[in-house]
Amino acid sequence: MSYFLGIDTSCYTSSVALLNEAGQLVADCRRILQVKAGSRGLQQSAMVFQHTRNLPELFAEACRELPGPVAFKGIAVSAYPRPLPDSYMPAFLVGDGYAKVLALSHNVPLQRISHQESHIFAGLWSAGGPGSAQFLAVHLSGGTTELMRVSAAAGPQQAKRLKIEIIGCSQDIQAGQLVDRVGVLLGLPFPAGPHLEALAAQDRSHAVKIPVCVRGTTVSFAGPETHVRKLVTQGTDRGAIAAGVELSIATAVMTMLKQAVASTGLTEVLLVGGVMANRFIRHYLSEQLERPGVAKLYFPENRYSPDNAAGAAYAAFNA
Repeated sequence: MSYFLGIDTSCYTSSVALLNEAGQLVADCRRILQVKAGSRGLQQSAMVFQHTRNLPELFAEACRELPGPVAFKGIAVSAYPRPLPDSYMPAFLVGDGYAKVLALSHNVPLQRISHQESHIFAGLWSAGGPGSAQFLAVHLSGGTTELMRVSAAAGPQQAKRLKIEIIGCSQDIQAGQLVDRVGVLLGLPFPAGPHLEALAAQDRSHAVKIPVCVRGTTVSFAGPETHVRKLVTQGTDRGAIAAGVELSIATAVMTMLKQAVASTGLTEVLLVGGVMANRFIRHYLSEQLERPGVAKLYFPENRYSPDNAAGAAYAAFNA
């Protein structure tokens, strides 16, 4: 059997995934990059070093999960952050280089897509929709807070490439940056997402109110960060702060989506990115938007919200 290979070397995760000819995931191997305690991130050179070390081991791990010799039918890789001509980040060069060599040596087609497209493809593959030729998408992560209009020429099952139009964003720091910066302030490991969610669950009923500014489909998360710093200085309960951060992000996304649905007429929404793995945020958005019938939301399985290579593999499958 031949397989479709996906590779993603993002800022904080090395990923390799394989789909079989039926579109079923047969290997999903990842490794989170190591960040020193108390640090708020890595330099690009450190990311490149760790990806270079991780990928051979991840390929070996993926191949061990297969019943026989490995043959590729198609390869796709996250080669740059966003689908723009000047989008560039050194971390993606590692996966891009591996993909080019493998495509040449196996004489198979290579799809070089953006990391953002990989997230959307992972969402389409895992959530089974949206099925419309045009839909809204929200991408919330450490590097991105964007609300998009996405066009797929023949729907998700036949889409070879996606047309993405940004219709909303953050004017300063990103949602994932807020989570990680607050997490470090509260003494949590970096990246902080799952740890912040666990801390918030301890005291969600006492969530502090953290003001967030939303104008139309534009949001600012710098203000909430400043507010949280004051709360930490005042000795406010850590769990209440964590729960307040979750609520502020969820409220901001809800407000932006209501505006986008009203202005575009599109009611199907795909929500991807590491921040969207947060169960509280998912539940809040579903209650506020789906139950009143404002929009139909599509969430990938939690495992396919953070950075992964399944979306790239699905892009190769659809090529």
